[in-house]
Amino acid sequence: MKKTVLAYSGGLDTSVALHWLKKKGFSVIAFLADVGQGKDLRKISEKAKLIGADNVYVKDLKKEFIEEYCWRALKAGAIYEGKYFLSTALSRPLIAKYLVEIAKKEKAEFVSHGCTGKGNDQVRFEVSVSLLAPHLKIIAPLRIWELKSRDEEIEYAQKNNIPVEITKKSPYSIDRNLWGISIECGRLEDPWNEPPEDAYQMTKSISDTPKNPLYLEVYFEKGIPEKINGKKFISIDLVEKLNKLGGEYGIGRTDLIENRLVGIKSREIYEAPSPTILYSAHQELESLNLDREVLHFKPTISSKYAELVYYGLWFTPLRSALDSFIDKIQENLTGAVRLKLFRGACIPVGRKSPISLYKKELATYGKESKFDQKLAEGFIKIWAMPYRYQKSNSK
Repeated sequence: MKKTVLAYSGGLDTSVALHWLKKKGFSVIAFLADVGQGKDLRKISEKAKLIGADNVYVKDLKKEFIEEYCWRALKAGAIYEGKYFLSTALSRPLIAKYLVEIAKKEKAEFVSHGCTGKGNDQVRFEVSVSLLAPHLKIIAPLRIWELKSRDEEIEYAQKNNIPVEITKKSPYSIDRNLWGISIECGRLEDPWNEPPEDAYQMTKSISDTPKNPLYLEVYFEKGIPEKINGKKFISIDLVEKLNKLGGEYGIGRTDLIENRLVGIKSREIYEAPSPTILYSAHQELESLNLDREVLHFKPTISSKYAELVYYGLWFTPLRSALDSFIDKIQENLTGAVRLKLFRGACIPVGRKSPISLYKKELATYGKESKFDQKLAEGFIKIWAMPYRYQKSNSK
């Protein structure tokens, strides 16, 4: 019998896909990757077996996800199209990596996923798999089956007694992990519609946030966040803590008309309290500790890094090379940033570092200034010189 390893989430698409693959004669091994979905994976595992999975693997990947993927994106400053912190995109190469490992262990010839032909995740999974294990064949049921809409999938699930939480009255497609939540479908497909409050999963509406601001101090060591208000946290706990605090203050909501890799525009809303706070703090510390040329050059790297993640090109030489550059410029990124959370806004209000390039004695206008202002005249003449000659030669 043909054997495939299915990236299984327990949602509508992968549940129907599992059943459909069984009907097509496949032995299906379900793989559940725990990247912080906040769901009962034991229950989801039992559901996979109920639907027909011949075996189920469950792996806790939260630590690896945060430390090997999210921290790298944070240090790179990678945000796709200025709004998306790449929560879903960062998890896909990690899941693909273990799909390949399980396929090897199970001697499976195929791997499968529940992605549509319109989305980005199909590219991320399949490119990652093809780079890690070119011999594996890939089956994408949603691209080839007879079901033409989510409503038909729901009907298929009901007809075949497949338990799914989604209903026609609540048709959102939600992907959640520790780094954020991606939400699409339903009323969101009309870009004129304001996102309904029931679409949001972890952030409060501005009107429901506390009346007084919350001050936080985030400490970084070589670009990696380690402490909140002086208390050291392990990576998973730190992200969860900031998600909770940020969500309480309405931090991290974005609404994006997004350019998908396949060439269409889509409307997505995202919730990312922890990344919103951490990126803001990280950027402020970079302003304090990085020299001007590096600081001005880095946005080019940030944009390219975000594209590589979004486009499914994690396991490529360029991404690895960019990490080397980023790690180098993060060597001096140690220090703390104080932020104010209030009414949906994350506002940096203070920053300090033992290796700061900011020198008060040079910046101050007070009597303690050590800046020799007489030097400015010669500097200005030299700075303007090429343009002055250019102008005189044009006469």
